[in-house]
Amino acid sequence: MEKTFILGLDCAVPKILYRDLRGELENLESIMEYKHEVRSTHPPITIPAWISMATGKTPGELGLYGFRHRRLGSYDDLYIANSSLIREKTLWARVGERGGYSIVVGVPPTYPPRPMKGWLISDFITPGPEKQYTWPRSLKREIEALLGGPYMFDVEFRIHDKDRIKRDLWRMTDLQFRVIEHLVKSKRWDLLFYVLIGTDRLHHAFWKYYDPEHPKYPGANKYEGVIPEYYKLVDKYLGRLIPLLPRDTRFVVVSDHGAKPMKGAFAINQWLMEEGLLKLREGVKVKPGTDLKPSMIDWEHTYAWGWGGYYARIFLNVKGREPQGVLEKEEVDGFIEDLKKMIRGIRGPEGEKWATRVYTPHELYPVVNGDPPDLIVYLDDLYWRSAGTIGWPSMYLEENDRGPDDAVHDWIGVFATNIEDHSPPETVTDIFSKSLRLL
Repeated sequence: MEKTFILGLDCAVPKILYRDLRGELENLESIMEYKHEVRSTHPPITIPAWISMATGKTPGELGLYGFRHRRLGSYDDLYIANSSLIREKTLWARVGERGGYSIVVGVPPTYPPRPMKGWLISDFITPGPEKQYTWPRSLKREIEALLGGPYMFDVEFRIHDKDRIKRDLWRMTDLQFRVIEHLVKSKRWDLLFYVLIGTDRLHHAFWKYYDPEHPKYPGANKYEGVIPEYYKLVDKYLGRLIPLLPRDTRFVVVSDHGAKPMKGAFAINQWLMEEGLLKLREGVKVKPGTDLKPSMIDWEHTYAWGWGGYYARIFLNVKGREPQGVLEKEEVDGFIEDLKKMIRGIRGPEGEKWATRVYTPHELYPVVNGDPPDLIVYLDDLYWRSAGTIGWPSMYLEENDRGPDDAVHDWIGVFATNIEDHSPPETVTDIFSKSLRLL
């Protein structure tokens, strides 16, 4: 097999990588001879986009629609996406079938680690370094002996202490690249697949300080150089790593989705309440930022409720499916069409028209598995985040209701290689078959 290194830069955007920092990333540019843009999944978020890339399957086929899910037919039976839910063969499983070995680091969701032919370190959903996060199990001891302490999977980024975020990002990146260098020097491998979550956290924490087009751009400021500095840091570590790899290594630099300025958050459940589709029980008291809990809802008079996130998930209260359903099954299709029109009619805080998109899962995927929402909603083409909390004085929030966040996800990410390719992948999901052909 040809040795292939897939470097995943979570949330990396063509604007920064291809244009803004052109000529300043010597090592990255040496392996990105052929640059392309690639479209993310529906929805364009970390889970499911990376595992769609690693399996060649759509989120519908995988049954993964985000980080958390609701058991269909329940109000409060929730679960978090994890590796045990992946039934499709991954790229590293295919490599193993061919007799090859893989090093897999940080690809979501790979926690808990599952047996494979090679070496694996799980991703940012890992609860902490005290858990078992490697395959084989002995690799954990090896890593901690190398680092002289615990491994880092992620940083806390929705906080106001920007200096702390920067320190933690730099430290995490240093630790992870030290481990990658150790693995490529000490292990047999044919595929190296490493996802760096740091670029995603960087954009969410510092985008408004970098981008003059951000509605909250403060002008010249202390943090305006953090995003370029971080990309240059990654480039420096690649300068140490690339000489350790065979000269004929095939490189792929890719992101799962892009990023753009967040204009604000829209309180989707407050809107449903105002439209008479969601009702709270008598006597329920709320204050700004109250989490909507099933025990607070008058289900006998509720037709729909929603979840917050980069996109809104809308669930219907269907008779015979939900415990206290009110919508007759024969009414569902007509209700969905009416609700889609209502959502598309939502305007911005100044009355401006939004480019909102609303879909049922069956409109997006050839197969719909798992526990999908009834509606997938991209508010103003993702510029506005969905807020699931209630009690706000306005449905339009200037900030994310889950903590400071400067960026939302965008559709277009990066795909670049050092191998000339006249038919680059159009979507993240297509990268699976493309990578198999490179190996």
